[in-house]
Amino acid sequence: MDFLSSNSQLLLEKSVGYLWTKQAAILDNIANAETPEYKAKVVTFEESIRAQLEEAASRPTGSGKAVRDILDDAELTVFEAQEQTRMDDNGINTTEQMVEMIRNAYQQQYVYQALNKHYSLLRMAVNGQ
Repeated sequence: MDFLSSNSQLLLEKSVGYLWTKQAAILDNIANAETPEYKAKVVTFEESIRAQLEEAASRPTGSGKAVRDILDDAELTVFEAQEQTRMDDNGINTTEQMVEMIRNAYQQQYVYQALNKHYSLLRMAVNGQ
């Protein structure tokens, strides 16, 4: 067990991987906006981890998985969207993808700032300041 990291830090680290994968999927979607029969890639993480945490919270204390175990086991999912927007079966709405890319970039910036703050506090505690 890693005693220097908290559940919130582990969640932030998992979020970095999720946001990085989501950004790559969005960029693939934009690059293939004119490819016939291309289906948009969608990356999910929040829904699955939220459901697992809610399930763990509803159980009596001491039964089921601990929060730490849920965070350790959390996996993201990449799947193809089934919606069609054009006659060539391409499911890419470039405007929607661009908005999602900007939103994702803001989320990445927030997560990086939160991690930086966490490590700054840890560094300050180690140095005794």
